[in-house]
Amino acid sequence: MARSDETLAAFLERTRVRVDEALERALPRPPACPAIVSEAMRYSVFAGGKRFRPILALAAADAVATGADAAALPAACAIELIHTYSLIHDDLPAMDNDTLRRGRPTLHVVYGDGIAILAGDGLQAEGFALLAREPADAAFADRKLRVMRIIAEAAGAIGMVGGQAIDLQAAGQAPGHPLDLDADALRGMHARKTGALIRASAVSGAIMAGANDAAVDAVDRYAADLGLAFQIVDDILDVEGDAGALGKTAGKDAAASKPTYPSLFGLERSRTLAADCIARAHAALDEGGLADGRLGAIADWIMSRRN
Repeated sequence: MARSDETLAAFLERTRVRVDEALERALPRPPACPAIVSEAMRYSVFAGGKRFRPILALAAADAVATGADAAALPAACAIELIHTYSLIHDDLPAMDNDTLRRGRPTLHVVYGDGIAILAGDGLQAEGFALLAREPADAAFADRKLRVMRIIAEAAGAIGMVGGQAIDLQAAGQAPGHPLDLDADALRGMHARKTGALIRASAVSGAIMAGANDAAVDAVDRYAADLGLAFQIVDDILDVEGDAGALGKTAGKDAAASKPTYPSLFGLERSRTLAADCIARAHAALDEGGLADGRLGAIADWIMSRRN
């Protein structure tokens, strides 16, 4: 629950700690699972992420029904588990072939490709198991089913998986299936690869808090532009950032000849496009009567982040 006198930085840190504690409770340990699987999953889950997606879910829940964010905590954690699985797989040699994530060696570097794949698979499965299991109150059954469908679609072929496939094609990593992206296609790729799970995070939080259709629609429109702004800023940071601040290898997109907003529009135009997204996100909150919560401040934070 948001506190009226709390700064955004304090809210983000308090909520991150809350999510971390819930994630620790949710992940299996030996003897329920082999020790190496437990260790590998925790290596990536507790690597120091911002917890942006679960924080967004909880902020959306509180925005539509003050104090209702507790009901959204399992969904928020499930999304973080699914997001972490995607990062593990993205870092593999067959994908982005990255050796640094969140300031330390990627999982496959430490445990090998096979265990990294299995840890990612396990995290995705644990995410959906958590969604099905909690909250245990039968009154939430319909909400949970709706949220499970939204998250599964966001993570699957029409969402994140599809976006990653387009990214591989555009980078020349799908032999015999090259793909050139114009501005509209780039936006579509980002809407799938990054934006879909961000939208699902906010919408899931709102649904678990009992939001009506109008509020869910406002949150969805807000999060769609928020997700695009998040990715544009990511593209900018890949050009301007350094590995120490980012916690991952900088300049990877350019080195791999990947299409990005800066490569198509330049840095200044990319900043303008991101700012336009944030303005539309604020407008969606205003139209939905949700401008008084943390969601607006989170949108502004997206523009100023450095990692």
